Amino acid sequence: MDPIADLLISIKNGYMAKRKDVSAPYSKFKFAVAKVLESENFVGKVEEADRSINIELIYENGKPKISQVKKVSKLGLRVYAKSKNIKTIRGGRGMTIVSTSKGLMSGKQARSQKLGGEVICQIW
Repeated sequence: MDPIADLLISIKNGYMAKRKDVSAPYSKFKFAVAKVLESENFVGKVEEADRSINIELIYENGKPKISQVKKVSKLGLRVYAKSKNIKTIRGGRGMTIVSTSKGLMSGKQARSQKLGGEVICQIW
């Protein structure tokens, strides 16, 4: 039902299965979420290929970079936060993805630019 949750869970399951990469159906929003994960080094290279998104998975000392995913804003309940209310996750080891007026970005970027918005998910 929720395409963003499907993307995040497929990435997490790919890590748990020790795969090199995962593929997901293409949409602009899912591609933007994957690009934010790439910029924060939670996944490797993200490419658009013929109606799909190819995401390279990277491991740190044989351990997956993503161990948990929490979808904050859901289809039935949207969650919004001001920039000062966007918290750090797991002492800075995790991240929050926020949809702002300037596009999707990590919680760290949103705080530095003093932008609030819809909290999409938390990853650690």
